[in-house]
Amino acid sequence: MMRIRTAVLLGLALVGITAAATSGAGRASAAGPQQPAKLRVATYNIHAGAGEDDVFDLNRTAAALQQTGAGVLGLQEVDVHWADRSDFVDEAQLLAGRLHMNVYFAPIYDESPLTAGAPDRKFGTAILSRYPIVSAVDHDITRLSTQDPNPTPEPAPGFPEVRILVHGTVVRIFDTHLDYRSDPSVRRLQVADMLRIIGPHPRHTILLGDLNAAPDAAELAPLWTDLVDVLAKTPNSGQLTYPAITPTARDDYVTGTHDIGITDVYVPDIEIGGTQASDHRPVVADLEINRW
Repeated sequence: MMRIRTAVLLGLALVGITAAATSGAGRASAAGPQQPAKLRVATYNIHAGAGEDDVFDLNRTAAALQQTGAGVLGLQEVDVHWADRSDFVDEAQLLAGRLHMNVYFAPIYDESPLTAGAPDRKFGTAILSRYPIVSAVDHDITRLSTQDPNPTPEPAPGFPEVRILVHGTVVRIFDTHLDYRSDPSVRRLQVADMLRIIGPHPRHTILLGDLNAAPDAAELAPLWTDLVDVLAKTPNSGQLTYPAITPTARDDYVTGTHDIGITDVYVPDIEIGGTQASDHRPVVADLEINRW
């Protein structure tokens, strides 16, 4: 049975906000079309706060995120009290605090603490937003656990969906981290799960994440019916994201529905203190959201 963990952050506000946005769009159409809302988003696998030098430095991670200038960030490999590799800190809350952003963390793994009385150990994905988060849900998709010595594919959490309010318009943001193994069978199941959750003919929807596959991978092909790989639509389409120092692959994606405009997309080379802030590079996109 599928488990869905939900956090409604503003109670019934979504209904009122959606109605207000729709009403506002109606008024605007009578007076002429509104200008699209501009939105910068980024996806970044933060490697649990360790740089390409494998040294944990969350200040460096925060500085790299700040340099993207993104109003919405989809992060992967986020530790929350997970292990000594990240000093058992809550990376989601610390990064959100340093960047003055709202945050929703979605654990893929939720394990018991190593010492009595300590917080549960969690590892997963997070969405940070400078815009109000109206609601948030942690969906299950198929996963092959790295914590089980004999795993079998089964539903597990860590596929967050948040609805944010961008200049009066509600936008859905998803963040994902797909299976890393060379066998694409689990990723194929994950893509099918994500599309079912996103729903048919979506609008005002953005999917960020580390897909662990090339843009032309067969298992990703179903995504490109309702979603657009925005980097592929620009002159920067050949830019790669992994590994960070000398990339040879593109694992990281900003995707959006066909109603979302693309102004610019690029893969920044962010070097801080003589090294990259992660083993991945981020993807940053300037988008335009048509207002309802």
